[in-house]
Amino acid sequence: MNGQTGKEILVAIDGSDYTFETIKYISRIPSFKERQIHLFSVCTKIPGRYWDLQREAVFSGKVTEILAWETRQRAECEGYMEKARQILLDAGFSDKSVSIKLHEMERGIARDIIREAGKGYKALVVGKRGTSRIKGLVLGSIATKLLQRASFLSLFLVGRDPRPGKFLVAFDGSEGSMRAVDCVGTMLGGPDCEINLTSVVRYGEDEKGLIAEAEKTIAAAFDEAVVRLTDAGIPRTHISTQIITGAESRAGTIVDEAGQGGYGTIVLGRRGLSRVKDFSMGRVSNKVIQIAKGHAVWVVN
Repeated sequence: MNGQTGKEILVAIDGSDYTFETIKYISRIPSFKERQIHLFSVCTKIPGRYWDLQREAVFSGKVTEILAWETRQRAECEGYMEKARQILLDAGFSDKSVSIKLHEMERGIARDIIREAGKGYKALVVGKRGTSRIKGLVLGSIATKLLQRASFLSLFLVGRDPRPGKFLVAFDGSEGSMRAVDCVGTMLGGPDCEINLTSVVRYGEDEKGLIAEAEKTIAAAFDEAVVRLTDAGIPRTHISTQIITGAESRAGTIVDEAGQGGYGTIVLGRRGLSRVKDFSMGRVSNKVIQIAKGHAVWVVN
């Protein structure tokens, strides 16, 4: 299992409550059982220079304490990784489809995760925030770094107790949002999910001509998106579309709509530039991530 087939999902975990929210979220998406899940954790280690202290008698006891701490920390890391793996196995994932890797930190937590992610994975999954019981392993503090630096693959940020099964795709008709549609089709293809394509237009009531232009453009793009999803195996009856006009905030409207409709996952393109003025999904991705507390947010490359 080397991450080179493009089917693997890399899940960065840190032992926090958000880690297990993330694992439970993954476990409740049926199509993920057909993929390779690679659980990855970065474990801090004692810098080599500290071992020089054992040459000094006054510090010899401290070195022993540090070594004991390092041993305990590794045991804790192994413990929560095995617990995460067992959650997936109990949910029906096969033993061969779930692997674990405990990585000793080399360049820093974020950079080590990104380096691993660069080995051909389809997506990187991480909790939005979390505070591990093990000092130095706080994934939430690096989620922003991952979002900025791991732009070569899709990033799935999982919030508190998101409900799987219903997915809202924020759609603007751009190439970026079409890639988001393709990601949903690839990851979820099958009858076990419900997909809603939502476009939000901010034009006011006094700009009805622009609204009509936007609706016409988006309607045509909707048709193509629906074809892509049905070709991926998602039943047409499981796909819905809507255009919301006159919104004050695209990000706020998307999150509100997801909440009201029971959509546990919001999917966005990392960037996008529609032909319709003032209608770029790329500008709202960061805001959605910030305010979508109880959702998973997929940011698609």
